[in-house]
Amino acid sequence: MSKKSVPAYPRYARTTQGLGERLRLARLRRRISATEMAERVGVSRGTLHSLERGDLTVGLGVLVRALGVLGLDDDLDLLAKEDALGHRLQDARMPRPRRVAR
Repeated sequence: MSKKSVPAYPRYARTTQGLGERLRLARLRRRISATEMAERVGVSRGTLHSLERGDLTVGLGVLVRALGVLGLDDDLDLLAKEDALGHRLQDARMPRPRRVAR
């Protein structure tokens, strides 16, 4: 039985395609062939090609390993680091301190 894939919103598709292109360019700047990159990441060339196209069916583990091979794994620490909306929502739900009667 095959998995059903949910189509991505166009905005997310563009974002992942851009990420894939940046990964491909990073690989090329480092003069790593697709075959060598795939071997170092531990995937097939087809899976690497899918990652570089921004295919959302490629697993997160593949992305993490690819970033590691490229020396870009520190960039993972930047994802969702500044969650301003989340902090505002959390602060809005915090109980306000009671005033002490004098």
